[in-house]
Amino acid sequence: MRLIHRLTQYQRLYLQAGSAPYLTTVGELATILYCSERHTRTLLLQLQESGWLLWQSQAGRGKRATLTCLKNPERLKTDLLQRFLQRGDRQSALQLTELEPHQLQTLLAPHMGGQWQANTPTLRIPFYRPLETPYPLTLTGRAEQHLAQTIYAGLTQFISGCSEPQPDLAHHWEISKDGLRWHFLLRSQLRWHNGQPMEVGQILEALNMLRRHPVSQHCFSNVEEMSQPHARCLRFTLKQPDYWLAHRLAELPCRLTHPQHPEIGAGAFKMAIQSPTLWRIEPHPYYHLQRPFIEAIEYWISPELFHKAPQFSCRHPIRITLGQQEEAEKRPMQSSTSLGFCYLAINLQRKNLNQQQARRLLAVISHANIHTHLAAHHNAITPCDELLPGWPRPATEYDQAHSDIRFPNKLRLLYNPPVELDAITEKIRDLLAVLDCELEITYSAEKRWQSAEQLDAFDLILGDKMVGEAPEATLESWLRHDLLWQAILPIDEYLQCKETLLAIQQNAIESARFQALRTYYQHLMEESYFTPLFNYQYQLITPPGVNGIKLTAYGWFDFCQAWLPPPLD
Repeated sequence: MRLIHRLTQYQRLYLQAGSAPYLTTVGELATILYCSERHTRTLLLQLQESGWLLWQSQAGRGKRATLTCLKNPERLKTDLLQRFLQRGDRQSALQLTELEPHQLQTLLAPHMGGQWQANTPTLRIPFYRPLETPYPLTLTGRAEQHLAQTIYAGLTQFISGCSEPQPDLAHHWEISKDGLRWHFLLRSQLRWHNGQPMEVGQILEALNMLRRHPVSQHCFSNVEEMSQPHARCLRFTLKQPDYWLAHRLAELPCRLTHPQHPEIGAGAFKMAIQSPTLWRIEPHPYYHLQRPFIEAIEYWISPELFHKAPQFSCRHPIRITLGQQEEAEKRPMQSSTSLGFCYLAINLQRKNLNQQQARRLLAVISHANIHTHLAAHHNAITPCDELLPGWPRPATEYDQAHSDIRFPNKLRLLYNPPVELDAITEKIRDLLAVLDCELEITYSAEKRWQSAEQLDAFDLILGDKMVGEAPEATLESWLRHDLLWQAILPIDEYLQCKETLLAIQQNAIESARFQALRTYYQHLMEESYFTPLFNYQYQLITPPGVNGIKLTAYGWFDFCQAWLPPPLD
């Protein structure tokens, strides 16, 4: 960065000369600046043209020139930083603040939240960790998943507040009476982010790639053939009726990427800048649905900011703060209880625990109220009484009469993020120690289970399940594809699970599908295969003047609905 380097050189001159006129020579200044005399003359000319100093040389050999520094370097730093921030040049701003780290919080804060920059409504979000590339088939973080849903389009989609899949690339769809043929009628003039037409053949190619991919293939397990009966229609021919198909195609793994260029999508926003410190997305000019009002959304990725000034914004992923943290407590907070949950699963396939022991263990944990020992803020979590609203968790009575049920001398527990599970594992270890059972704890940094073999060696598994706008469809999909169930369910129960899901998907009546799925989950909980532990309390604080922001089921907000009123004179 030439401007930052120029400021550094000017600081050296100011340190030597101060603000008063200073007699010197080009040779002496070259020594101070660690450069040649020729480059020193060029630098002095540039600094004088910028109005930072005055250089008055005198004719004649041995004559000394007069150097007068006109600007205070600290003031210059502040002015440059403001210039960088106003034009959105965060990389230069961060490089500049490395000179004075204590200024970072104060100078960044006014530029967060909603800003009009060069007549462009811009929303800036301070973010506490590096972001993964937003590719739909490899994402695990909640923030990245939300970005991918914004960048990539699917045949269908979920919108906030609606549990039924809605049209996206498909204008609408039709289902044959026997449920075996689905026709998706595509919108006209669809385009990729690069402006090229979105050909039906490309969509079909992308869908066939998803059909073969291990992450998304479960969504297509019942598809026998996909074809193009006419120019703007896709036909899905199924092996058995599957009335979840439109839901499956709205899931994140079924978002379509360009078959040759997976970084290109067709969603409402496209990626404009992707660097370690700044991600910027901008509206897709050819978007097929309502275009957003916001012209740019920037993630300012600043782990060092949260490390040096944790009060700037909450580091916990359930809380999103837009704008200045020092004003956050004065503003109203949107809050909602997530439908997703953290859970404890018991691996009965391993046969180190039997069903009686599993039932006893869940009773001990339930009676201990382990959620009260979590390190998170008391407003961050809510204990689970239901798997979903109206799906109550079976009661687990703490019966002293069964206290003679002994546990194995040693059990193994595996858990992954979120951070609250650290405290839970320690509490379970303490509970089992009282019962003469040693608990070996293993942490996996991956947010997604990697293989059934990874889970086979553990008796207890702690994990986190996100639930979106269509909770019943999400839980059906969870049973169908998550490696957890293949690992923990005994073989006869696993086969029964697959048969149950097959029967449920063939019921055209939605309420009947929901009731059958609820009944089977009740069975899994009663048989002590798993239990939900707690939900998160999602929190969202927005600055004044940012409108249209409302919490979604995943705890973020719809970027297409946000808007900023124009600034007044």
